Amino acid sequence: MTAQSKIAEVKPFLEEDIGSGDITAEIIPETMHAEAEVITREHMVLCGRAWFDAVFKALNANVNINWLEDEGAVVGEDTLLCRLSGPARSLLTGERTALNLLQTLSATATVARQYAEAVAGTGCKVLDTRKTIPGLRNAQKYAVACGGCYNHRIGLYDGVLIKENHIIAAGSIAKAIQTAREKTSVPVEVEVESMQELEQAIAAKPDRIMLDNFTLEDMQAAVKLNAGVIELEASGNIGLDNIRTIAETGVDYISIGALTKNIRAVDLSMRIKLVAEND
Repeated sequence: MTAQSKIAEVKPFLEEDIGSGDITAEIIPETMHAEAEVITREHMVLCGRAWFDAVFKALNANVNINWLEDEGAVVGEDTLLCRLSGPARSLLTGERTALNLLQTLSATATVARQYAEAVAGTGCKVLDTRKTIPGLRNAQKYAVACGGCYNHRIGLYDGVLIKENHIIAAGSIAKAIQTAREKTSVPVEVEVESMQELEQAIAAKPDRIMLDNFTLEDMQAAVKLNAGVIELEASGNIGLDNIRTIAETGVDYISIGALTKNIRAVDLSMRIKLVAEND
């Protein structure tokens, strides 16, 4: 994605905050120049630099940003992330929106890194879901990948996921899968909630089967029954406390809504220092 397209992406966020104008920033002389530093107050994976940059570039092309840490870097608390300089009004106006994006995407990447490390060496991949913050789906899915996990389908348009209500409406698992194959060429996944449904799904040959809320014992039995024929994805009631055990059953994927849904923003601080008025 180009810098200009990134700027276009953040403009609605700026418009939401600025509205008819930043009336508080107007107390600062228009010619005032300022410098600023962004510091993290906690351990994190840095993610979202391009969105942060785009906020200020959308406001004023004369804002300069010097990053001291790389995208995807693991940094400790009180780490200086970047320095900024430019028109004071632009720094003040863009501060909140830029930090909101950086702290949210860094939080997503940080959580993703925890889950990726939890399954390391098992061969199992951790996936995100569509449980994202409205308006930030692509950004959060980028952050998930930045943290070391993987993306499930982006939306309803790039993958079929047949769930209980779809199966009821279609008449059976087999009919739902067959119809999906006739309608589209994208990957087809079906969710099952029992060993009986799993057997039906295997016979219908989707691209992937989601084991929804299976017990550990049933998951082990499912992996044995499937014998590597179809990709298996585990989902439901999975967290950092039990994900390793589930990954070791031999499932190919584990989907985790908490990667994007339950995040707590990283604590960031931006300190601004007024320098001088430009001539």
